[in-house]
Amino acid sequence: MVILDTDIVIDCLSIYQPALDWLDLLELEEIALPGFVVMELMQGVRNNIEQKRLEKKIEIYEIIWPKPEACDEALAIFSRYHLSHGLGIFDALIGQTAIALNLPLYTFNQKHYDVIPNLRTVRPYEK
Repeated sequence: MVILDTDIVIDCLSIYQPALDWLDLLELEEIALPGFVVMELMQGVRNNIEQKRLEKKIEIYEIIWPKPEACDEALAIFSRYHLSHGLGIFDALIGQTAIALNLPLYTFNQKHYDVIPNLRTVRPYEK
């Protein structure tokens, strides 16, 4: 399973060719989006038409949610780092979702996630 962050999904939806080429390399790999990534994507739409278009485009991906224990850990990490490092709520939850599954998070926003212990991030293609 491959877990994508919001920026990677945006590249794919924007038909950014390096992102699409990378997706092609994944072949049969299951691609998952944390539910919080989907919420961030929806936050960026401006009307019902855009929202329906987004919902249609992402329906091919599995949407995953963290278990309560992972949310508890995300809260502890957020509490520890939001003031000192500017860790965002969704970033803490997205990062902890990947950790709970023992998988890397594919993102170009390493700076957002650097403070989360045990999170592995991967830059999947060149920008």
